[in-house]
Amino acid sequence: MASEQYAVHNSIGAPIDQTRLAEQALVCAPPRTAKFTLQEWKLSNDQRLRNAEDQQHLADRILGECEKVRDETKERSELLKETTDRRIEERIGDIEFNKQELLVQRKQICLELEALGMYKTRVFDCLASLQTNSLNIVRKCLMLRDGRIGIDLVVDPVEQALQTEITTVLGGQSLLRRALEQLQEQMRRLRATRYMLDRDLQYKQSAIDLDKGSLALKPTDLCLSIYEGYADLDPANISAAEYDAYSARNIQLAAREVTSARPIRVYIDTLLKQVIDDLWKAYDRCNREFNERITATKIAKARLEDLHRETTEKIMQMQTNILELKKALAHKEGHIGLAHTRLGRRAQRVEGELVKDPPGQTLFYECEMLRRSTQELQQMLHEANASLRYLCQTQIQLEEDINVKMNTLKIDEVDCMTLRATMDYHSY
Repeated sequence: MASEQYAVHNSIGAPIDQTRLAEQALVCAPPRTAKFTLQEWKLSNDQRLRNAEDQQHLADRILGECEKVRDETKERSELLKETTDRRIEERIGDIEFNKQELLVQRKQICLELEALGMYKTRVFDCLASLQTNSLNIVRKCLMLRDGRIGIDLVVDPVEQALQTEITTVLGGQSLLRRALEQLQEQMRRLRATRYMLDRDLQYKQSAIDLDKGSLALKPTDLCLSIYEGYADLDPANISAAEYDAYSARNIQLAAREVTSARPIRVYIDTLLKQVIDDLWKAYDRCNREFNERITATKIAKARLEDLHRETTEKIMQMQTNILELKKALAHKEGHIGLAHTRLGRRAQRVEGELVKDPPGQTLFYECEMLRRSTQELQQMLHEANASLRYLCQTQIQLEEDINVKMNTLKIDEVDCMTLRATMDYHSY
């Protein structure tokens, strides 16, 4: 009977534990009869009815729970999607705000770079002008003034002023070169900062595009994919505070670089004005020395020309005087011959007639006076000829000095001042 009940239990659907049956010893039961009893039929029907009712109640409970879970998960999914959408929108807004701040700073950097580029051009123009115009002209003036000759080849205030002007030009070039190095270094830092901002803007724009693309996705899109890997799906390892600090640091760095660039422009403005003022002062001082030297040379040349004219007149007077002296000597020769002839004739007297009478004394005195007069005339003629030689030498020296002064005036007034007229110092 026990074996029959065990068989009936198995026939109504109870699972048979195959493992435990394998462990137990099998008992051979005699084959049952071909027909069941009425009691077994009722028991089997009742059991099937109970099982069916239990399964229906279980199915009703599972259906209710499934509907509840579906509603809850649907509501939760929609709520989570709305929350995620809202957070993504907020994040896009935050990134857009930071992007606008970065764009503002980038614009400031670009404006500052443009302004510094103009200042760089101004400094380059000033340096080129000082090198090719001012410095070459001043040095050429020094070389031209080495062409002075004679006593005019002197170290005068003009040469000292030209040396001072060269020193001023070289000093201005040194200051401008140092300022140009600072300017170029600041421009390099601004470009580096702009590159960093451009990279940050690129990353932010990429993040905005990705978030907008994610925000536009719908659960019904065909491009969706399910991640089935083992690694963490979110590789982000930077906190929001670190991100905000990074963006704020970039903005602060850009603002600091722009702020540090502005004093350089003020410094270059001041430096250019100072250099140009110093150059104008040196230029005016040198021109003033040139004008004074030219005036002094003209005065000396005029005095030499006056002396040359007077010397020429004296030479002509001396030449006339020498002619008169020669005429006087020629005239004295007749008187001397006459007096000597008369004395010779009176010396031919004989005996008592050879007496020292007044005519003889007078003739002797006349001869002596004529001799002395001749000696005086010859001495004066000698002195006149020597004076004439000295006057001619003086005339030649005066002509040489006048030529020296003319050469100096040509160098200073014509060559140097014409060159210096092309020098131009303006606000670059």
